[in-house]
Amino acid sequence: MRKFDYSFLNNGLLPANLVNLTSGIAALKTIAGVRKEENFRVFTELEAIAKVQSVKSSNAIEGIVTSDERIAAIVNQSSAPLNHDEAEIAGYRDALNEIHLYFDRIDFRERDILRLHEMMLSVAGYEFGGRYKTEDNVILELDSSGNRRVRFRPVPAAETTQAMQQLELAYLEARGSSGVNQLLLIPCVILDFLCIHPFRDGNGRMSRLLTLLLLYRSGYDVGKYVSFEEQINNHKTYYYEALRQSSVGWETNENSYFPFMENFLSTLYLCYKELDKRFAVAHSGRITKKARIEATVLNSLTPLSKAEICQILPDVSPTTVEAVLGAMVREGSAVRIGASRAARYLAKDKI
Repeated sequence: MRKFDYSFLNNGLLPANLVNLTSGIAALKTIAGVRKEENFRVFTELEAIAKVQSVKSSNAIEGIVTSDERIAAIVNQSSAPLNHDEAEIAGYRDALNEIHLYFDRIDFRERDILRLHEMMLSVAGYEFGGRYKTEDNVILELDSSGNRRVRFRPVPAAETTQAMQQLELAYLEARGSSGVNQLLLIPCVILDFLCIHPFRDGNGRMSRLLTLLLLYRSGYDVGKYVSFEEQINNHKTYYYEALRQSSVGWETNENSYFPFMENFLSTLYLCYKELDKRFAVAHSGRITKKARIEATVLNSLTPLSKAEICQILPDVSPTTVEAVLGAMVREGSAVRIGASRAARYLAKDKI
């Protein structure tokens, strides 16, 4: 059986790029902490936006989608789910809210993981929510010809309970070591969770919920104000490639965590940079509305919809936002991606 051992994090022989990323994240985290204390209203507005984006993006990665209007209504609990996909979305909302509100009471332990999984799937009526898989599963991929092949074989169902218990103990042991950087520990644990693949369904979404939980418990709450899940979705090709690289040889304890660690840290760094830019825009009420809309689009690392811009700038009317976006597209400073209600806007130099 797989041995879970994170002692390599304590030997000081980590790649320089990982060390540099953690240093950059630490600096941005300090700035964000000071700003949050002094600008509660701004961060409250950013939190509401991020929650919608997190629910939308984490489900979209798994092909579970609905309109932006319905996502907002479900997240804000102003409407009940109308179909199966929306029930799945509502379940993720509930589990995400649980982590936002009670992360200090929840831990990476078996009973909490099972409870979050049950919460995530209960709205959709799945009877296997909160239970480990009872049949072996495999992770498939399509080749260039459209043929399926097995990319990875997770832990067999008969060994899943023991593997999850060993993972929990290994995490607790490493977390208690003063020589282990907690930020570097998180992606290692999440990778192992994904390779165990303990559930019949919902493993990907659970991995993202658990990532947020471990980040919060380690003092990194940027995912509350900028969607970590959205960053993964926007760069999911790189995410899945890092996951693939780090899972090679996992069954025989010969894998390298470093590709997945680098992807995780890069994603977190992007979140902090995005928070820095969104704060600057939301906090700059003294400049013109046109300039604030332009800054919102030009500074964003990801495409934004008109509705999302209105959420970031609640004092600006949708009509004004639409007019400025149209002018930016005509002038060539921004590009429209998609059409009608699905349209998103991004600075031309970020395409």
